[in-house]
Parts: sequence; structure tokens; C-alpha cells
Amino acid sequence: MREAQFSVQPASSWTTNWVFIGRGIRHSLRDVDAMVMAIALPVMLMLLFTYVFGGALDPTGNYVDYVVPGIILLCAGFGASGTAVKVAEDISNGVIERFRTMPIQSLGVITGHVAASLVRNLVATAIVIGVALLVGFRPSVGLGAWLGAAGVIVLFILAITWLFAAIGLVAGSASAASGYGFILLFLPYLSSAFVPTRSMPQWLQGFATHQPITPAIETIRGLLTGLPIGTNAWWAVGWCLLLIVGAFVWCRVSFHQRSGQR
Repeated sequence: MREAQFSVQPASSWTTNWVFIGRGIRHSLRDVDAMVMAIALPVMLMLLFTYVFGGALDPTGNYVDYVVPGIILLCAGFGASGTAVKVAEDISNGVIERFRTMPIQSLGVITGHVAASLVRNLVATAIVIGVALLVGFRPSVGLGAWLGAAGVIVLFILAITWLFAAIGLVAGSASAASGYGFILLFLPYLSSAFVPTRSMPQWLQGFATHQPITPAIETIRGLLTGLPIGTNAWWAVGWCLLLIVGAFVWCRVSFHQRSGQR
């Protein structure tokens, strides 16, 4: 009597990614503290700079219009930084190894973290913009400008989140991932987020002007306030796409190295 042979077909990439995206969103909903901090810290900084430093930086009272675009990207950075910790926890807890035993593409777990971070950050960004409107932010632009700004924000969130995911993969632990990721959160302070780069020391202006965050901020600021954008939009999109591709390749290589795949 011949024995029956069974073969398990691996799940498609589409199905796998959706399963991991759902997993990431559920984890985000359970981690209320992280969500609150990702919203509270940018809001507190916006209130601090608007009401405490704003009068000195811009006596006309329009500083809130200047600072909000930078706060939006700062909010994205805070929200995305948790991705590094979550990815590192999956590695250290052996979750990745368990996924590798299943007929699925286990790299989808990283895609799930990134997609969940995007959803989480868009919600946080909407709340931050709502608070900004309450404290006097008055963009006088049309729907097209808002959609353009939203597109830049989405690209930036994807870029910074993939970068944090790669950091989580190469970090030795969740605490190390948090520490390494925290370094990236200083970049908005070395940009045009809070003051024009021309007001900085000469030796710092070159870095502050040409780092990836400055053109993204200037593009969002120009779209929402009607100011000239110049070539900032091209630089912003180019930097974001370069970071997304580079971070994705870094993630893929690091994932195979850490999980033992070939």
C-alpha cells in the first residue's frame, strides 16, 4: 500500500505581508504608552517653541507657521523609532526563528513592522496637525498642496522607518536599538526645523542645509504656507527614495545574516 505524500505550498507574498501587517497593527494598538509618547513629545515641543521661544525667534507671532513642518517630521521620527525596538525584540525573543519554520516568507515580519509604523505615524501626525491648528497654525493653501505635503510626509515616514528597522536588525538588543535609534532623532535639531540654517555657525550650515531632513521640511513648509519651494521637492523625494532603497537592502542582507538564511 503506497503512503500518501503531502506537500505544503508556501503562502504568497501578498498574503504573508497582510498577515504581518495585521500583527504589527495589533501590537501597536496594545502598546498605548508608546503611541501616547509619540504624540505627546512633539506636541509638547511645539507648545514649548511656540509659546516660550516663539516670541524671541519671531516677534510677529507667526513662528507657529514656521515650526509646525519641522514638528511634523519630528513626530514621524519619534513614532518610527519604536520600530527598531520591536524588530530587535523579535530577533532576541526567537520569533523570527519560529516564523522561519513555517511555509511563509519570514522577511514579511519586517514589512509588517514598517507598514504598522506608517499607519501609527499618520494617525499621530494628524493629531499633531490638529493641535497645531488650535494654537494658531493657519495654512492658506488648497487641496493639491495638502496632498503634496502628505505625499512627502508618507515618503519620509517610510524612509525613516525602514532605516530604524535596519538598526533593529543589527543591534544586539532592544535597549541597544533604542540607543542607536535615538541618535537619528537629533537630526531635526540640526536642520531648518526650528531656525533657518543661515542663522547657524558657518561650519554647521553646510551640513544642516544638505542633510536629508532639511529639504523635506522646506518642501512641506513651502506647500503648506505658499512659500517658494525651488529644488527642495526634488531633493526631498530623491533623498527619501534613496534611503528607502538603501535601508531595504540593508534590512534584507541583515535579516538573512541574523536569521541564518542563505
